[in-house]
Amino acid sequence: MKTRILLIFIALFAFTTNSSFAQGCEDDAPASSTSGVPSTSNMTFFGYIQPMFESHFTDANENTFKFKRARLGVRGRVNRSFSYYVALETSDFVSSDGNVYLLDAFITYDKHEWTKFSMGSFKQPFGLEVTTACHALTTIDRAIVSDQLVAPQRDLGVMMLGGTSKTKFRYSLALMNGRGLGVKDNNTKKDVIGRASYKLFDFLTVGGSFRYGYPNNNDLDRTTYGAEFLVNYKDFALQGEYIYDEGDYNRAADGGCGSTPLELGEKRAGAYVMATYNVNEKLQPVFKYEYFDQDLDIKKVGYQEMMTLGVNYFINAKTRLQVNYQNKIETGLSIDNDALLMQLQVRF
Repeated sequence: MKTRILLIFIALFAFTTNSSFAQGCEDDAPASSTSGVPSTSNMTFFGYIQPMFESHFTDANENTFKFKRARLGVRGRVNRSFSYYVALETSDFVSSDGNVYLLDAFITYDKHEWTKFSMGSFKQPFGLEVTTACHALTTIDRAIVSDQLVAPQRDLGVMMLGGTSKTKFRYSLALMNGRGLGVKDNNTKKDVIGRASYKLFDFLTVGGSFRYGYPNNNDLDRTTYGAEFLVNYKDFALQGEYIYDEGDYNRAADGGCGSTPLELGEKRAGAYVMATYNVNEKLQPVFKYEYFDQDLDIKKVGYQEMMTLGVNYFINAKTRLQVNYQNKIETGLSIDNDALLMQLQVRF
């Protein structure tokens, strides 16, 4: 079945051109001439693969080769007003059952730069790290708080958005099921999710996100807030986020990109800060500190800290090697649970 889906998908989209969409796993659409969108129809086949090796320094000293992601997609336009985007996840290590599945699939009315509308399956518009294209992540893994609290990271719904990475202000406001991909909503209420960012100075952008919804039924709600900043000064970059979450949550929703969901308390929160420096056009060292508290009401239980030391080496514009050492810090008894991750990425 997997082979059949892949062959059909590749055959359908063998002839392609160019365009891109930030609410999927790619970057922003390129700037246009007058109306904000290209004037003719087009289609582009795209994708990327991320084979990796990971070694966990536990008592059992586990290590394995795997795929972090292996994605194929098509994007394009049908006319001046409507664009489309479809992407499949083919990695056996992301899907819970090891099968190919539909990752993103949405249609966008984008004739006007500040009032675009998307409908279908796409990322929740919450947080800086979650909305960053997966192939552009600075570290191999997203922060624990991003994977655990912005879950499900993808869902079905409708979204209004405006602005691009070229504008000072941009926003997204979505109405979504709140249950995740491929799952029919089990209640009559929907999640409201939004994010806005503003470029205060040439080197500083700040933003915030919120979510309010009913993840399991019509009675128990969930509220989430997030704050973010991004500094880019010459070859130095610094970014950080804080996310607070309370109320009910969907225990069946997977964490981001195959991460294992944790049992959460009534109130939970976490944050990270990450710094990079471009030594030259190929070499970029990175340092990331993060913490996550899965239950704010219970002291020192479910609290995690981690430092990531890494380096990104850009072989060329489409190929990147990433090496990350994850130093996991315990507040109580120290255990052997650090990890070394190495990932090679190719885009096409």
